[in-house]
Amino acid sequence: MGSVGGEGTGNNVPKEKGWLRRSGFLRYFGPALIVSVAYFDPGNFGTDIAGGQGFNYDLLWVVWLASMMAMLLQYLSGKLGIATGRSLAELAREKLGSRRRVISYWLACEVFAVATDLAEFLGVTVALSLLFGIPQIWAAAIASFDVLFIFALAGREFRRIELLMVGLVSVVGLGYIYEVLITRPDYFAIAYHSVVPTLSLSAVPVAVGIIGATVMPHALVVHSWLTKNKLQRGDAEEKRTLLRYHVFDTVANLSGAALINVAILVMAAAAFFGRASVATLEDAYVTLTPLFGSLSAIVFALTLLCSGLSSSTTGVLAGQALMEGLLGSNVHPWLRRVVLRGINVFPTMVALVLGFNILSLLVYSQVLLSILIPLPLIPLLYFTSKRSYMGGFVNRRTTTYVALAFTVVILAFNAFLLVTSL
Repeated sequence: MGSVGGEGTGNNVPKEKGWLRRSGFLRYFGPALIVSVAYFDPGNFGTDIAGGQGFNYDLLWVVWLASMMAMLLQYLSGKLGIATGRSLAELAREKLGSRRRVISYWLACEVFAVATDLAEFLGVTVALSLLFGIPQIWAAAIASFDVLFIFALAGREFRRIELLMVGLVSVVGLGYIYEVLITRPDYFAIAYHSVVPTLSLSAVPVAVGIIGATVMPHALVVHSWLTKNKLQRGDAEEKRTLLRYHVFDTVANLSGAALINVAILVMAAAAFFGRASVATLEDAYVTLTPLFGSLSAIVFALTLLCSGLSSSTTGVLAGQALMEGLLGSNVHPWLRRVVLRGINVFPTMVALVLGFNILSLLVYSQVLLSILIPLPLIPLLYFTSKRSYMGGFVNRRTTTYVALAFTVVILAFNAFLLVTSL
């Protein structure tokens, strides 16, 4: 990532001393943190647990690959917001032109918004049920109001949301340090399968799910919206400075997210592979208790809860960015949350009553997200490669080619899944 940090800024960029001082970087810090929670949300729990329990450490390379792809693509999204002063959704609206095209594109994007919210809603539901011993139907009713609580707590100060995210992310990170240490994984196998690709036909749906849970459409949309809101003057000097901050912010936060994502699969492989059949998140919780003690199960449920709460918040912000950018509508996040949750709550409660497997729902929601990635990804590559939009911050050819290669990998996984599923 360091090689792309100075893209398009020329060779005469003045060197800044002390750019991590509170007056600079720490005021900017936050966009990549909010985005990073999308990379260890309940969907990741579902796909990583399925991967670790079913295929041991074999799919670790998929997690690392997806994390590297996500880091570059999120960098491009954030850079787009800084360079143009507009979000990806705003630029898409301008490019699409007619109202009919804009509405069609927006409705398609709302499909991945619903799929994203489904995973987060299910994660919070399961976590509440496990932590407090209540039926899942009641936990689902409580989970319906999760982010309303967060926005009420934050009030009108967006910085409070960023600080709350720091707390939630810290709980997840510390929780998985504990889980990995207590399960005592095979570190040689971790190193080997991190760099040596292994993929059986039966593992393809889970691998696609891991990519869908990591390179997420809504995260690509919201990053540009978050960074463009950091602009104050909007001149070239400010943009160069914010771009440097953005590179550090993205690399630091998404590296942390990648480590958490890897830790979830490692824990699942070490704890469950060859020992127990884990078909649900509840199975994971129950199985951890006799193997590693009740504290490990409680930590697992607590990290799932914090993951769901933080990623739900990011999902609301992404939906807000979509509506503002594509429809020009400034909808209050509370209202959007109520509408979006209403779409998911009823069918999910029906699924719970009928006894559907929540872990399977999580995995397949992530497969759907992976299939829908081109919706924001292709416009992102288009806009960041055009000097007419980016000016001096346009992508270097190497960056565009690497991003295109990542796109081909994602689409190839999706195509293979569809062909083998027919």
